[in-house]
Amino acid sequence: MLLKRADKLCGEVTVPGDKSISHRAVMFGSLALGTTRVTHFLQGADCLSTISCFRKMGIEIENNSDEILIHGKGLHGLCAPEGILDAGNSGTTTRLISGILSGQNFDVTLTGDASICKRPMKRIMTPLSMMGADITSINGNGCAPLLIKGTSLTGIHYDSPVASAQVKSSVLLAGLYADGITSVTEPFLSRNHTELMLHAFGANITSDGTTASIVPEPALHALEINVPGDISSAAYFIAAGLIVPNSEILIKNVGINPTRDGILRVALAMGGNITVMNKRTDGGEETADLLVKSSSLHGITIEGGIIPTLIDEIPVIAVMAAAADGTTTIKDAAELKVKESDRIAIVTDNLMKMGCDVTPTDDGMIITGGKSLHGATLDSCLDHRIAMSFAIAALIADGETHMKDAECVDISYPTFYSDLENLISKS
Repeated sequence: MLLKRADKLCGEVTVPGDKSISHRAVMFGSLALGTTRVTHFLQGADCLSTISCFRKMGIEIENNSDEILIHGKGLHGLCAPEGILDAGNSGTTTRLISGILSGQNFDVTLTGDASICKRPMKRIMTPLSMMGADITSINGNGCAPLLIKGTSLTGIHYDSPVASAQVKSSVLLAGLYADGITSVTEPFLSRNHTELMLHAFGANITSDGTTASIVPEPALHALEINVPGDISSAAYFIAAGLIVPNSEILIKNVGINPTRDGILRVALAMGGNITVMNKRTDGGEETADLLVKSSSLHGITIEGGIIPTLIDEIPVIAVMAAAADGTTTIKDAAELKVKESDRIAIVTDNLMKMGCDVTPTDDGMIITGGKSLHGATLDSCLDHRIAMSFAIAALIADGETHMKDAECVDISYPTFYSDLENLISKS
């Protein structure tokens, strides 16, 4: 794809539904009694993989574009699929569904695409095995494909070495089928969509600091869920509005859950002009409209407890840092190495190709901003967040930028390029 510089961006945009919440709505709705109605559902490839997996286990799911209806059969209503479950490119599907499958009365093989089959699954296999789960890596490398044999589970307290919502959620979902209380303590609080939504479905789940605990309940009950806009998708327009001169963008209906709003806190700390408007709460999730205006940004240090609240946004934060005055240092983000790609390596490599002064580190990167960027030929490495981040970088680069495999944005944001073009065309 060919991308060019923009003089300014103006207008409104409504980003797709939150990916994390869309995944969970399908999973929990399938395990609930009754019909769960979900509006503003994300029609991205990852969430469609979750629908596919539950359909294969006997759940009727009507997909009417922006609205889906999930006809749940209860906690024990899933049936053995014919053949292998395929999670596609979705780490959320793979890790969360593993917790659910561990407590079933049937066996299943769970796999995904080439990227998923390289991503670490020991981080869920270890605590699930501690609960009594029979889960093995078929190739013996701690990655998918996984063979999961349903069995009886026992509640545990797990001290997670990483702040990961996928690890926490996998264990808590297994806890729905366990004997006794299951709890997870994290080093920092990761995104808490599982806790909020399970509580709304009627689960006996509590949170205390960085510890979440669940007691098995006999039933979950269907809900109506309106999915807020995904702040991870909004992040690209937040960055674009801040770094492209003479810009003003209104981003409508964005989820601003405090465990996900790190991008806002970082942008404000860098000197960004962002106004949070029309705040409201829907289904336990805070949402708002965001008015973003061009700003003179400066470098900061990003580290510690804020990292889990913005881990998916670090690639576009790096682009913001390239446009900012001074040095931005990102630490404590080694998790970036085991995402859809090694995002530390790819972000720094692509920024270097565009003329940015950037140094990769073991757990992040050091970016000295302020230099003019120039167009380059870049590789998305089939990573949707890399493709979108460098589409934003191209807006402030001299010349033309060519992006390989740009269509990988379909994983989380199928209309990204058209939404971006609409803001440019109104300038």
